[in-house]
Amino acid sequence: PALAGVDLDVHSGEILLLRGPNGAGKTTLLGVCAGLIGLTTGEAVVLGEDLTTNRRAVRRRVGLLGHDSFLYQDLSVVENLDFWSRAAAATVADGRAALDRLGVASRLFELPVHSLSAGQRRRVSFAAMICRRPELWLLDEPHAGLDSAGRDLVDGLMAEAATSGATVLFASHELDRAEHVAHRSVTISGGVILDETPPSSETRADL
Repeated sequence: PALAGVDLDVHSGEILLLRGPNGAGKTTLLGVCAGLIGLTTGEAVVLGEDLTTNRRAVRRRVGLLGHDSFLYQDLSVVENLDFWSRAAAATVADGRAALDRLGVASRLFELPVHSLSAGQRRRVSFAAMICRRPELWLLDEPHAGLDSAGRDLVDGLMAEAATSGATVLFASHELDRAEHVAHRSVTISGGVILDETPPSSETRADL
């Protein structure tokens, strides 16, 4: 199995970094926590919900930013945000606010997603996620495709999310940057957690 020895508790308001080589199981773990990958053995409880019986409930409460954008390539930026806002019972205004927060220029709003640069698509994907106001952020290489300003923005958003009580679980190879923003980190290899840094004083109550 892709995950063979993962025993992990994450806390409310915590930013947890997943370290490890390609193929270690980080992306699989994020997919399991998002309710997108089913368990064959073991158990997982996310936001108090048992993933084996309540995957749909979990999906409504988490936000996933993965390698795939989950955006509709032929729709415009605002059409995508309107769709994801409605799907999450958010408002169109929430979608616009998220675009502004991610620094997506208004001149891009009416363009189809497929015409955007990789960095612009990444920002739109991030906006689509945060407009849902998830309680658990699941980020796979969140800095990928972004310039320095965009990476700083992502770090700030993760910190704000944790301060507001959300939990952030992210995988990154950019360890110098990632370790600066994370409260704690674990190393995964071959689907097994090898080591863990101690929690910082900023971690809060159990998730």
